[in-house]
Amino acid sequence: MNAEPSRALLAPLLLALALCASAPARAAGFAGLGDDALGFAEPTPGHALVFPRDHGAHPEFRIEWWYLTANLTDESGNAYGAQWTLFRHARAPRDGDGWDDPQAFVAHAAVTTQTLHLFAETRARGGVGQAGVEAAPFRAFIDNWSFSATEPNLSGGEITAAAPRFRYSLRLSAEKPLALHGEAGYSRKSESGQASYYYSQPFFSVAGALAVDGVERKVTGRAWMDHEWSSRPLAADQKGWDWFSLHLDNGAELMLFRLRSDTSLPFLSGSYIAADGATRALARDDIVLEPLEQSLVSGRLLPIRWRVQVKSLRLDIDAKPLNSQSFMSTGVGYFEGPVSFVGSQSGKGYLEMTGY
Repeated sequence: MNAEPSRALLAPLLLALALCASAPARAAGFAGLGDDALGFAEPTPGHALVFPRDHGAHPEFRIEWWYLTANLTDESGNAYGAQWTLFRHARAPRDGDGWDDPQAFVAHAAVTTQTLHLFAETRARGGVGQAGVEAAPFRAFIDNWSFSATEPNLSGGEITAAAPRFRYSLRLSAEKPLALHGEAGYSRKSESGQASYYYSQPFFSVAGALAVDGVERKVTGRAWMDHEWSSRPLAADQKGWDWFSLHLDNGAELMLFRLRSDTSLPFLSGSYIAADGATRALARDDIVLEPLEQSLVSGRLLPIRWRVQVKSLRLDIDAKPLNSQSFMSTGVGYFEGPVSFVGSQSGKGYLEMTGY
């Protein structure tokens, strides 16, 4: 494991899922997520997600992740971001026991302030008790990092991680339902048929403790959890994505992403989740994601300020990161950091960018 100062579809995601791939974006898409996945299951429209069963792992699919991002504030009003991610990658479409289990796991944790972006990465094998996911009650773990919940909507839980320069323990509660993206959880990613199963719990309230360089602070805030699984979520020409999860100050939630292609216009999609939990899929031509400002981040030029529009909502906002250097220099690098936004609505959220 390492931690040092210095990435989201989600959220995120997928990145180090390649586990065996330590190179950045390839011709077959970010982290090899456009590679052929012969022998693995593929998402199909009309398939009903069932909870709590689908909180667990789906080993018949090649890749899967459980992803939580939190926008936090301490008692003095200082802003923080916290990330917890567990990726599962099946190295082969078969079963196995013990060390013959083809499942491999990688996890990322991070804490972001205005001046620091601290992150850690750890890896483990499946089948030998080092890492895994249980559906009911929900528990995802790797070594001593864990994410647990007692209720079907993932309420009543806790998330913990520790690294040399940071640690956190955050209690999670939610009174509202899960949000199913796309067509009842079937989330299209391209015009040529790539897709995933994808749902979120965007309504977490958070309270707990966070420590940076030995100094502990009590924090509160809002968090967003994504769970997504597929076998080939990108088309071969799609090189990466830009993904937003946004907590609006009016109590609503918004998820938007664009998948960038080398040969065609970006594929855009999203969900509007009203304050009462009702979820509505957003059409491609309803969404505008426009980079407004670029900056050099970890040796690459990235868009760090965005204009975000949803025409049907008359939403027009300007989003920028808490820390423009929120880059995860992990096995497969990506940007993941907290943002704030102003305009027709204000609020906070997270931005993930991959494949640059």
